[in-house]
Amino acid sequence: MRFTRRARTTSLLAASALVAASALAACGSGGGSNNSSTITIWGSNDQPTIDGWMKVLVPEAKKKGITVKFRKVNNINQLIMTSIQANKAPDIANIPQPGVVADIVKRNKAFALDNVVDMGSLKDSMTAGTLDAGTVDGKLYGLLVNMSVKSLVFYNKKAWDAAGYKAPTSLAELEQLGDKIKSDTGKFPWCFGIQDPGGASGWPATDWMEDLVMRYGGADKYNDWVSHKIPFDDDVVKQAGQEMDKLLFTDGNVAGGQKGIANSNWQTVANPMFLPKPGCWMQKQGTFITAFWPKNVQNDLDSNVGVFGFPPAEAGGDNPTLGGGDMAVLLNNSKNAKEVMKLMSTTDFTTEAVKNGGYISPHKDIDTSLYPNELLKTAAGVAYKSTAFLFDGSDAMPAAVGAGSFWKEMVAWCGGDEDLDTALKNIDASWPSS
Repeated sequence: MRFTRRARTTSLLAASALVAASALAACGSGGGSNNSSTITIWGSNDQPTIDGWMKVLVPEAKKKGITVKFRKVNNINQLIMTSIQANKAPDIANIPQPGVVADIVKRNKAFALDNVVDMGSLKDSMTAGTLDAGTVDGKLYGLLVNMSVKSLVFYNKKAWDAAGYKAPTSLAELEQLGDKIKSDTGKFPWCFGIQDPGGASGWPATDWMEDLVMRYGGADKYNDWVSHKIPFDDDVVKQAGQEMDKLLFTDGNVAGGQKGIANSNWQTVANPMFLPKPGCWMQKQGTFITAFWPKNVQNDLDSNVGVFGFPPAEAGGDNPTLGGGDMAVLLNNSKNAKEVMKLMSTTDFTTEAVKNGGYISPHKDIDTSLYPNELLKTAAGVAYKSTAFLFDGSDAMPAAVGAGSFWKEMVAWCGGDEDLDTALKNIDASWPSS
């Protein structure tokens, strides 16, 4: 699954988006109710995913006299806003951030889906929480069409099985497992680094914090934190940070300690995990991480890698999943555009994309035997069984925080340059006033 983080807004990107919008204008028939027989969809999705969707969508739409064209574009979040301003938007756009969906709705450029799709069927079919992600003011505007899962812990399957380790069912058991690994092997329980060669250092730590906040606070408290209805230094956030400290900063839990965390490249930090005698044993990451592992590991994931879901705070307790994905937004209220959106809302729409690999369907009633490997099947199962699917918090926060102070302060805290309370207070103080 592709790795995506919030793109930094620059004048160069803005200019590029305007040029791209002009170039694609002829392909965009959205806005209002133009009932063209050709319906355009824009998205920044991976090509195998697009190919899988179109294999299902094209023939089904053709039966209704509709031609569907998908345009793969870069930086869809920015491009769609410039296209809307120019009244050259597509009929449907796949948007990866709930905040952007909300911005489109505020501009009165999106159409609610409640009377377009079968909401009853979707509530039964979709993974818990996924409809909430695209809901604005009580109405569904963004329909999740693909899903990434981040609440996962990967390990060296051969070494793990030989040692007889079992997946923990609570955070306390996860702590105990780390202690046992240290005692048994003399090696590091966790593979963890937050240094990013592209200038985005700190983001892996935000994922850890988000996963722990939702476990201690539940979906409601998590969403209140993400929207700043509660401060960044709220007690539940401090509790999450304290647990992260215990799991990762305890002596011997990560190579090089806190300085090692701050200076280790997240893309390669797990390479020692795949040695015959692992140098570190667990990596908490999203499904996209497989693309950064050694090629020999990638070539046979099922033999080399195991995975379990990041456990709940208490065994059997509330167990949400952190993730992301793309939400289809209807920008044209025409009959044909709505017909295509109906087709995109079905489980069948996702079946061929699932077969192509690197893709997880948001529909929990999909035939999981379609997944091409056990790793993806297990990762999908973690989300399907979760109590709520919650979007990556830093991606939903204002850019100055989510891709700014949150990242920066996590680097300072993880690296040992400041304490948790200071880091959280600094982030809270950076939140825009409006």
